[in-house]
Amino acid sequence: MVKEIINTLDAPKALGPYSQAVKIGNSLYISGQIAIDPKTGEIPEGIDAQTHQVFSNIKAILDAAGFSLNDVVSCDVYLKNLSDFPIMNKVYAEIFDPFCKESGYPSRATVEVSNIPKGALLEIKTIAFKE
Repeated sequence: MVKEIINTLDAPKALGPYSQAVKIGNSLYISGQIAIDPKTGEIPEGIDAQTHQVFSNIKAILDAAGFSLNDVVSCDVYLKNLSDFPIMNKVYAEIFDPFCKESGYPSRATVEVSNIPKGALLEIKTIAFKE
């Protein structure tokens, strides 16, 4: 299979030697996204705003690859503080409910980590599959 690198100006540039996403066949592997606004380069305050921004970045990458939130099969969530879980989880559900409430949500792991690049409060890595 051919590996296709996915990059879009609608999501933040990679902070290191990696791609925003890699598409192989019907699978899309999105690198961990933090809450950098691609227009300003800034990170918003608070877990609610950062979770929304992370999903805005994820959606932009999905769109660039011809995928949607409906195609997401797995998310790994890294939180700087696990006490932010209820707020992150509420936003996560709001974003996925229109796509998954009836058909089932993506698999997910959520862990607390000691630090995230740029002082962000969370990072989400995503895998999508499209038939």
